[in-house]
Amino acid sequence: MEAYFEDTTSKLFLADTFDLLSNFPAEFVDMIFADPPYFLSNGGISCSGGKVVSVNKGDWDKIYSLDAKHEFNRTWLRLCRKILKPNGTIWISGTFHNIYSVGMALEQENFKIMNNITWQKTNPSPNLSCRYFAHSTETILWARKNDKSARHFFNYQLMKEINGGKQMKDVWTGPSAPAKEKTHGKHPTQKPLYLLNRIILASTNENDLVLDPFCGSSTTGVACKILHRNYIGIDIQPEFIELSRERLINANEFAQI
Repeated sequence: MEAYFEDTTSKLFLADTFDLLSNFPAEFVDMIFADPPYFLSNGGISCSGGKVVSVNKGDWDKIYSLDAKHEFNRTWLRLCRKILKPNGTIWISGTFHNIYSVGMALEQENFKIMNNITWQKTNPSPNLSCRYFAHSTETILWARKNDKSARHFFNYQLMKEINGGKQMKDVWTGPSAPAKEKTHGKHPTQKPLYLLNRIILASTNENDLVLDPFCGSSTTGVACKILHRNYIGIDIQPEFIELSRERLINANEFAQI
C-alpha cells in the first residue's frame, strides 16, 4: 500500500489498521506504542478550557457491546504480536473504559505484562457531575511476547539518570499535552511529548523502528524524529493523518519545547 506521507525516517498510512497490519511482514518492528480507542463516546459531558463539552469523539470511539470491544482488542493485539520482533516490546495507553479488556487480551494473546504504569495528570478536567472523584490518571501497560527466549531491551541506567540517580518507579506525573504542542491542530486524546520521549528512550535504541497503529496526531512520530528512531503511523481518519503529516514535517519546532 502506498504511504500517505513518507520521508527518510517516517511513513504514514491512511488505512484500517487491521487491514494494513495483516499485510506487514512478521517480526520487523522493534517497539509498538498504541493508544487505541477508549470507547467512552457515550453521550456524556466533560470540561475543556473551562467549557462544558461532549465526550463524543467520533464513530471510531464507539462500540456497542462488551464482547465487541474485547474482540477488537484481541484482534489488533494478535496482529501486533505477529509483527513485533522476539525481543521487542509494546506499550498501550488507556483509561478504565478499555484498559482492563486490553490487559486480559494481552494475556490471552500470549504477551507478558511487565509493568503497569500510572500516569498521573497534574491538570485533569474537573468532574462536572460532582458524583465521582475527578479522573486524573491513565494506565500504560508495558509488555513483551511471553516466550522464554525473549529478552527485551530496557535502558535502565538512563531511566535511573533521568530520575535523579534513583530507580524509576511506575508512577509518572506530569501535565496533559499543552497548547504549544497543538499549534498544527489537536487530537482529542493527544499525548504529551515528554511521555512518548520517556517511553521511546526506555525501550529502544537509535535507528530502531517504532510503530503506532492508532497514531492520531503522531506524538509517537514526533518523538521518534527528535530521538532519531524510525517510525510508522497508521490511522483511519483523514484529518488525523493530515495532522500527523504537518507535525512530522515540523517536528524540529517541538524539539525546543
